[in-house]
Amino acid sequence: MKKLLIPLFSMAVLVSCGTAKMSDGTSNSVSTKQNKAFSNAYKVISAEHLKKNLYVIASDEMEGRDTGSKGQKKAGEYIVNYYKSLGISFPKPLGSYYQKVPSEFMKKRGGGNLPDSENIMAFIEGSEKPDEIVVVSAHYDHVGIKNGVVYNGADDDGSGTVAVMEMAKAFQEAKKAGKGPKRSILFLHVTGEEHGLFGSEYYSENPVFPLANTVVDLNIDMIGRDDPANRGKQYVYVIGSEMLSSELKVINEAANKRTNNLELNYKYDDLNDPEQLYYRSDHYNFAKHNIPVAFFFDGIHEDYHKPTDDPDKIDYPLLEKRTQLVFTTAWDIANRAERIVVDKK
Repeated sequence: MKKLLIPLFSMAVLVSCGTAKMSDGTSNSVSTKQNKAFSNAYKVISAEHLKKNLYVIASDEMEGRDTGSKGQKKAGEYIVNYYKSLGISFPKPLGSYYQKVPSEFMKKRGGGNLPDSENIMAFIEGSEKPDEIVVVSAHYDHVGIKNGVVYNGADDDGSGTVAVMEMAKAFQEAKKAGKGPKRSILFLHVTGEEHGLFGSEYYSENPVFPLANTVVDLNIDMIGRDDPANRGKQYVYVIGSEMLSSELKVINEAANKRTNNLELNYKYDDLNDPEQLYYRSDHYNFAKHNIPVAFFFDGIHEDYHKPTDDPDKIDYPLLEKRTQLVFTTAWDIANRAERIVVDKK
């Protein structure tokens, strides 16, 4: 997650413009009580797999994954090869897994002399409403090497990166069983987040699919640790889930109650919160286009943006539970009869 450096106009822009089962209690909800495909897909998500991928993504070999660096590109190759191994392709309109984010685009937005970089996308087409897109996002960049020391960024945002990868595998399992999502799912790994949310901004200005067809962005940025205020608790911060839609928070809470029943903490779910977290990760570049968002986050812990943010400090069972929560929320949104409403501004 990028450090706090929010232009004063940001708020003005926004203001102006167990086995899981799933149901939110409404007639539009998707009941999965008897859905074997969902149950099997849900069980695919495991701490063991998350750990295996994170020890690669957050290894010294990736050199801290700074935007456009050799290490970040190596991490990107690992992500792409993972999707290829699962038989998950890229969005057809894009023609590849990569969307170039030009150096010049970032430079104009305060990115200094960052080199060209890439967003990475994998895509599962919906079976009934393929033109409606559910986005699950995380940034795969971090802050690189400083004074000869690698900043591995295991939690920030290696944890979100591997969570998106694991959810893609779960949806692909359902598809293989003939129960793929009704709406399309875009698994979006963005670059340049640490320097200024550049990758998600570039996508929002150069979308592969029309933003009008984008149903939601479920964004994951740091879900592998706990912060001092919640030490040892089974929780996750959720930010933004009722800012634009009266349904998204309801859906997410229902998913939570019927899965791992984590404590959903809404401390930062406030436009006026001093930390301004609503503006500090990639979901914001969807929200400012009036697309409902939910941002999943574990808090500011003692290793945030330090070289000690390493994979051996991740709480993998908790990472699994948080990933399962986001997956279940995405499952409901992708499969419900009507797309969720946008009824707030």
